Amino acid sequence: MNILRRLFGRKREEPADPDMKRYLIACLGNMGPEYVGTRHNAGFMVADTLAADAGVSFESKRYGDMAKIKVKNCELLLLKPSTFMNLSGVAVRYWMNHEKLPLENLLVVVDDKAIQFGSIRLRKQGSDAGHNGLKNIASELGTQNYARLRFGIGSDFAKGHQIDFVLGEFPPEEREKLPEILKKAAEAVKAYCLSGPDFAMTHFNC
Repeated sequence: MNILRRLFGRKREEPADPDMKRYLIACLGNMGPEYVGTRHNAGFMVADTLAADAGVSFESKRYGDMAKIKVKNCELLLLKPSTFMNLSGVAVRYWMNHEKLPLENLLVVVDDKAIQFGSIRLRKQGSDAGHNGLKNIASELGTQNYARLRFGIGSDFAKGHQIDFVLGEFPPEEREKLPEILKKAAEAVKAYCLSGPDFAMTHFNC
């Protein structure tokens, strides 16, 4: 009976549709309850918004938690790396190779203190701008030519208190506005996959 259960009771994955465009959406943050709700976890929050809207849950996989959602003719692999921010590239490189995805099918979602809270900026490529997660991804992939969506968290901190700021929680007045901004960021991710970066940049960058 145990053998039969293993043979026939195991959930089978449906074969991939050859016409389905597949993307890795790498949403950066830090695992652990102490980081929940912090500015540095804005990427995780976007991933959670996308998954919740699709009614799916994350599963623990190698180098992170993963959820798959379908948006029309696209399959989005939502990745929340478990490597911590500074080693995000390890998880991204593994899943890019594992899923055999080209570089143009990668979108990294990350917090950005150089952008005011409430704004998002999508770019086809760019520098790491001192962000350790982006820096490690560039190191692991050997290039900075990958798309990224930057989620503005602002820079309202005194000199020398950057770490406390990014690892701190959003204040109440910003938390109140978060759902709307997260929804916009999630829609920008979908637009990037469905209509391409130029369309998404034109309609969602602010």
